[in-house]
Amino acid sequence: MFSFFKRFKGSKESENAPDESQTAPEGLVEEPAVEAPAAPRTNAPAGIVTPPAAAAPAIAPQSQPEPELELEPDFEESSLETVEIVPPPVQDAGAKRSWMTRLKTGLSKTSSSLTGIFVGTKIDEDLYEELETALLMSDAGVDATEFLLEALREKVRVERLTDPQQVKTALRTLLVDLLKPLEKSLMLGRAQPLVMMIAGVNGAGKTTSIGKLAKHLQSFNQSVLLAAGDTFRAAAREQLAIWGQRNNVTVVSQESGDPAAVIFDAVGAARARKVDVMMADTAGRLPTQLHLMEELRKVKRVIGKAQDGAPHEVLLVIDANTGQNALAQVKAFDDALGLTGLIVTKLDGTAKGGILAAIARQRPIPVYFIGVGEKVEDLQPFSAEEFSDALLGG
Repeated sequence: MFSFFKRFKGSKESENAPDESQTAPEGLVEEPAVEAPAAPRTNAPAGIVTPPAAAAPAIAPQSQPEPELELEPDFEESSLETVEIVPPPVQDAGAKRSWMTRLKTGLSKTSSSLTGIFVGTKIDEDLYEELETALLMSDAGVDATEFLLEALREKVRVERLTDPQQVKTALRTLLVDLLKPLEKSLMLGRAQPLVMMIAGVNGAGKTTSIGKLAKHLQSFNQSVLLAAGDTFRAAAREQLAIWGQRNNVTVVSQESGDPAAVIFDAVGAARARKVDVMMADTAGRLPTQLHLMEELRKVKRVIGKAQDGAPHEVLLVIDANTGQNALAQVKAFDDALGLTGLIVTKLDGTAKGGILAAIARQRPIPVYFIGVGEKVEDLQPFSAEEFSDALLGG
């Protein structure tokens, strides 16, 4: 379902053996990466990157070499690293059941109004009207609701469905197809450091999501550095510092000053230390605050000056409880920054889980992670099938 990346040392077994190593992106000088603190590797979620294995995996077909790297005189060729696509690891059955239980519980308020429609009823116009109301109440939006109902009517007619549970199954299939474009893996190893810029409005769970994501990355042997780009709120810096202490991760911060300057320094520090991933927190702001949105654009431009091609990921953290307002945020931040992915938080206990259908229909930006609680393991990669099953009580 996902693409996974493995990083391992490239070496030549003999002079006649073909060199299968790939070089790092142009302009970066790679040295042995700083190892992140040891972290448990069991029950690691899919959707990020697999940790180095004891033995080198088979090379995936059609791997493309990256641009050549200018090496420093004292840099040994044997230290170059290769990125390979490998099969996803089999997730522990217990961890999988635990996550699905939390996801279903979190979406129970949304699913209750949908699943009850197909119990003790018949397939008629009343069923479609009830389903339309339930989808709109879940904040799926008018566009996605009309799209799903029209497709469902056609499916019922063509396949001659006569049982309400068959209609429910048909709806699940349509919902999976709608949400599938949002399903994408977060791929690492493309640059060192891989720079991620995190944006969002106040209260969306931005700083907490950064802390959780840092922990996930460490479970894949990725070294992480955090930048406290929210220089206006002391609480934001303190919160990020706490996460840094928990994960034994360096946090670059400054009590006051220009956020862009703080993040610029953090990129430099990450490059000097050969850190794998640098995540930059930014100040929360509303899309209507045009001068603050312009400041975000400035931060992105400055990151590009600190490292060519950066930021490699621009993620928006949205609160599922805000419903259609979350869709408005996605549109505004995407127009301003060019988003590469979303992190959807606070799906636990929300009655507005249908917002992902609205996003898929109107602005299908990949959803890298969804959150259903406060614990680190409550932030997991998004799966269209798992989400649809939880939403429809599958």
